[in-house]
Parts: sequence; C-alpha cells; structure tokens
Amino acid sequence: MQKFTLPIVIEKDSDGYFAMCPDLQGCYTQGNSYEEVLANIQDAIRLHIEDRLANNEAIPTTEMVSLTTLEVTV
Repeated sequence: MQKFTLPIVIEKDSDGYFAMCPDLQGCYTQGNSYEEVLANIQDAIRLHIEDRLANNEAIPTTEMVSLTTLEVTV
C-alpha cells in the first residue's frame, strides 16, 4: 500500500461544505458537515488515485506553501 499526502481545500456556504483536491483535476465532493465532507474527499481521492494507478498515470504532487484569504476592495 502506498501513502500519498495531498492538499485539500474545504469551503462552507449556506448549502453545506465543498471539498476539492487541487492536485487531482476533477476531484471534488460535498457534504452536510465538516466531518462528512472530509470523509467524502478522502474517498474521492482514494478512488481517483486507484484509477490513475490502474491506468499507469502519474500521481501529481506539489508542496503546499500557504493557504490564506485575501480581502479585495472594488
């Protein structure tokens, strides 16, 4: 078994939680709670990586430098 450490982004809005993995294009999910979306994105990432490995595709990795918010006045 291989282990991968990948960055994820979790956002919250009025409809619940949304999670994505920037390193894996198209790998995203949603959930009603933080715990649910965290479990869902873990499953989505696992399935995405299993598919890539089955097709002999590389698993992209990047080094997370920073995640922050930025206020912009327009």
